[in-house]
Amino acid sequence: MPIKYLIQKEFLQIRRNVFLPRLIVIFPIMMMCVMPWVMNQEVKNIRVDVVDNDRSQLSQQIVHDIEASNYFIFNGQKPTYRAALKEVETSKADVILVIPRDYGKDIMQGKQPQVLIAANAVNGTKGAMGSAYLSQIVNEVLRMKNEGTANAIEVQQNNLQSSFLYNKHLNYKVFMIPALFAMLLMLMCGFLPTLNIVGEKEAGTIEQINVTPVSKWAFILAKLIPYWLIALLLITVCLVLSWLVYGITCQGPIWLIFLLVMPLALFWSSFGLIISNYSDTMQQAIFVMWFFVVSMLLLSGLFTPTRSMPQWAYATTYINPMHYFIDAIRTVFVRGGDLRSIAHQVLALTGIAVVMACWAVASYKKNS
Repeated sequence: MPIKYLIQKEFLQIRRNVFLPRLIVIFPIMMMCVMPWVMNQEVKNIRVDVVDNDRSQLSQQIVHDIEASNYFIFNGQKPTYRAALKEVETSKADVILVIPRDYGKDIMQGKQPQVLIAANAVNGTKGAMGSAYLSQIVNEVLRMKNEGTANAIEVQQNNLQSSFLYNKHLNYKVFMIPALFAMLLMLMCGFLPTLNIVGEKEAGTIEQINVTPVSKWAFILAKLIPYWLIALLLITVCLVLSWLVYGITCQGPIWLIFLLVMPLALFWSSFGLIISNYSDTMQQAIFVMWFFVVSMLLLSGLFTPTRSMPQWAYATTYINPMHYFIDAIRTVFVRGGDLRSIAHQVLALTGIAVVMACWAVASYKKNS
């Protein structure tokens, strides 16, 4: 069969390339062993300045709790708010805690004095989380202080009990590792096919294919199958590394992971071939592909919840295969969902992938 020899040709081209085999092996290892530590949105090492105008036992307890926290770097106590603000302006501090005069006395008298928390919100996430962490420390000190007093009932009423489902310890790696699968497939199954046909155009070998009786379907299918198999290999390596390095395993059926990988790999390899068919140079193909990769990635919900987007931006998720894949793989990998819980995403992914595969065939111009 002609397609058999075309697939063999694709694998020979990959094997004889000096760079590609190394990339296929090293890239998933780097993604799984390095990125889960780096792509961590948990806020730590927040530098705090304290302005203690009270100097009471209660205020010093707050200071000691800040020093003992794993989330803060205690910069020391500053004499005035203005002095602390200068450190924020020079990026030497992130958050300022100002304890007012007679704070401890007012608490003992049943009053509610206000503590000022001023956070550098240039990085909005860091500023908001730093303020929240400091507020928790102050409230915890007050709760301990009020135990056994008349204020204890009021404090207890404000206590809430939280239960974290599916990720009990709030391990950010559990959240990010499935997303790394999506990024890996996007980069490997997207960019490599993008450079495939346009590379043959620049080398002149595409003309030899054009004068053969090979059909467009056979030619494009032979281009897609190798990257489909590479995608399955990459995900297998990632699952093994996730288990060996982090002790994190898929909570749902493993076969569902591969079921989700196949249409996404088909989509990106088809999309890459479409761009390659319409491009004349590698530079043009890379820039066009990079535009769509960044757009789909940022609009997929990989880093931020899609429901937080404006309505017009959220509407793009209906045609974004990355959104369906990330939502589904986190459902299977983290929550342990079954096929029924991701049926909608599987159907949407498959439909989009089939449309792109047909487009890839139609866009290839074979001049025989």
